[in-house]
Amino acid sequence: MTEITPDKEAPEPALFLIHILTASGAPIALVALLAGARGNWAEMFAWLGLALVVDGIDGPLARHFNIAKRLPRWSGASLDFVIDYATYVFLPAFALSASTMLSQPWNWICGGLIVFTGALYFADNGMKTPDGSFKGFPAGWNMVVFGLMALSPSQGFTIGFVLFCCVLTFLPVKFVHPVRVQRWRVLTLIVTAIWFVAAGNAVVNGMQTPEITGWVLTGASLYLFSVSAVQQVIDRYF
Repeated sequence: MTEITPDKEAPEPALFLIHILTASGAPIALVALLAGARGNWAEMFAWLGLALVVDGIDGPLARHFNIAKRLPRWSGASLDFVIDYATYVFLPAFALSASTMLSQPWNWICGGLIVFTGALYFADNGMKTPDGSFKGFPAGWNMVVFGLMALSPSQGFTIGFVLFCCVLTFLPVKFVHPVRVQRWRVLTLIVTAIWFVAAGNAVVNGMQTPEITGWVLTGASLYLFSVSAVQQVIDRYF
């Protein structure tokens, strides 16, 4: 029996559905933008949450079916970058700039820094580490801006945290990928699920967080933001 190599393997049109799933993030981003343009930030972040779920599904499917080799004409990585920049960077920067979270000119300054540093990060071929972590803050502004809007910290804290994340973009500090990083993965996935539940509660309540929800959202956010950095410190000094 002749062995079928990847080069001889016939493309399967059904696999293109994975690219369609990824591309569905584009109209989702447009609907999110329209919601934000009306000042309905809860609806906007609900759509961005859906985009985050889609992004969590399409990658594992593409790798499982080896779609890069079986459908070489279409670059899933390029498509994913286009969608991710819109949903992870541009739209959260728009929310930060257009809402009442910051006064002028800080809304323009912080929004501009987000889209600028985010663009540079997406061009970094060394953004991934061998263990599946991100090197530098991975431009996850959808979760950061959402948390800042839902928890309503002071303007000074918001400005400082945005600037801090922008600087972290270019530092060799690890950030977790909840699915790809195997170390503490079960705990990380549990915390991620808790974060989504708390975030959903905030969205349902119009971006308002009851005290318990606020503490849960804060705790889960701190874990996801710092867990890989903590692991770096443990590996280096202990």
